[in-house]
Amino acid sequence: MNKKKHHARTRAQESSNAIERMYITMRHLFNRGFYKPMGVSGETLREALLLLRPEIYGSIGDEKAELEGLLYVIDRLPQGIEECMFINLTSDEGYSNSHFKPIIPPKRRRNCYRIDDEQMNIEITRGRSEIYDILTHLTFMFVESHKISKRVLINESGGTTRDWVKLEKAVLGKKKLTQNEREIAITHTANILGRTFEELRFVYEQFQTPEQPERLLHIVYWLGKLAIEEVINNNKRTITFSPVLRERLGHHIHGEIWADNIKDILHKNNLLERPIHIISANMHSVMNTLYSPTALKSLLSKKTIFQVYEELSKKENVILREKVTKQATQNGMIYIPDASGTNIDVQIFDTEKLDLSKTDLEIVKTDKKSEKPIIFVMDYAFGEQAYETIDELLKPAFIDNKDVHLNVASISIMGKAGILEGGKGDIMIPSAHIFEGTADNYPFINELSKSDLDGHGLAVFEGSMITVLGTSLQNKDILRFFYNSTWHVIGLEMEGAHYQKAIQSAAKVRKTINPDVKVRYAYYASDNPLETGGTLASGGLGTSGVKPTYLITRKILQQIFNNQ
Repeated sequence: MNKKKHHARTRAQESSNAIERMYITMRHLFNRGFYKPMGVSGETLREALLLLRPEIYGSIGDEKAELEGLLYVIDRLPQGIEECMFINLTSDEGYSNSHFKPIIPPKRRRNCYRIDDEQMNIEITRGRSEIYDILTHLTFMFVESHKISKRVLINESGGTTRDWVKLEKAVLGKKKLTQNEREIAITHTANILGRTFEELRFVYEQFQTPEQPERLLHIVYWLGKLAIEEVINNNKRTITFSPVLRERLGHHIHGEIWADNIKDILHKNNLLERPIHIISANMHSVMNTLYSPTALKSLLSKKTIFQVYEELSKKENVILREKVTKQATQNGMIYIPDASGTNIDVQIFDTEKLDLSKTDLEIVKTDKKSEKPIIFVMDYAFGEQAYETIDELLKPAFIDNKDVHLNVASISIMGKAGILEGGKGDIMIPSAHIFEGTADNYPFINELSKSDLDGHGLAVFEGSMITVLGTSLQNKDILRFFYNSTWHVIGLEMEGAHYQKAIQSAAKVRKTINPDVKVRYAYYASDNPLETGGTLASGGLGTSGVKPTYLITRKILQQIFNNQ
């Protein structure tokens, strides 16, 4: 029994060491300025990733290709990156004012630019977490590309299998493929990837885009083609970091611009000195909660409020969303689209212009004549960016040559996280954030509790949560260790410790905000990485995320308005 326990722990330690090596290596390569992922300089990254075998990358260590992991990665990288020999990570260096058209990946808001046939530039404005995220995904993609080259090369002079010749013909052909031609191409591609025809047909539609219906064939071909180039001609793909990016990283340049613009708008609207409640969430749940009862009165006579929220979340119901947005804009909402490069939009709700009696939030009426609060909603930050943005936001505003401290009454963080007990859609209430790979722990008094969200048909878990350096690097061994050990971790996410670090330094050290500022943290489960088929790569939440999102949102707003 003891032997078995020791073995499991050892594997967790190996995995933890692999993550540490990856981050040290990535920082070294960043300082160096360039590296070749499939060359000697990228060897440590590749070896560490293959040792780690993160859940999100599935069968990366096997000979067969990993399809779900590839889809996950491709959705977070710019379209066409598989064709590029040179990938250049840059800061915001003015490409938005050029003829280059920005390419924005569907699952990550970042500007990318195709410079020419061989080069893709990716703009980094969210700090180190974004670099780690991209380099990890690229390492996975290049490892997969070499699996393809191994299966199709038949000699050292570049001879290839019949399957490869047929795939090349299908991809480079000018005419649109018929159903018959597509299935023939899928058959050859399945052989190349070591997968079944059925497996490829199942994921084929998920890779498709309106502009590129045969996108899976295209990706496999170009990944394989560039890997063959590397093997036969030693013509290796290269990742570079621009000098400006290396100089700017860690200086809060984008966060400072973002925060200063927000404080300026608050000042111009005479809102700067009112009680401010900051909520980090999405750009729809607070607005829909506050304004749907008025904007969609007729729909609410036929459906429950949670059914209305579900209708609003459906892609096709644009008109319903426009009605709510119009109602919000006319009754106290100021929308601030991001222009700083942080990719964090903001909504400011002046509750003085909102009739709270028309909401369905069970607000307790009091005789107190308290100031009507400002609800400040900011879109999700990414990893370390959470520290940069909140740290800058909580600094005093410089108005008329003097510092004006923000009257921050509460800070609430709502987001998605991986759960270690339970399943998709369940809720986690953290009591502390543990920062992975460091000795940093952030215990706090959470205004939200399990009892606040119990009794609504969703499982609710309370305990410590781990802030990981990157969700794409977690494996079951590390997660089981945190779950089964005395840490009693209930889930993992990427921003909590960074938010709390900024809040504590502003409240307890710098004293720029109220030292007794109320904090609320709640997360809903996007995946369970300890379950087979339960990782982020297995697909999104769909409508199962609607109920927990709005339950948490409603409870946060109830506490704010009832002065809890």
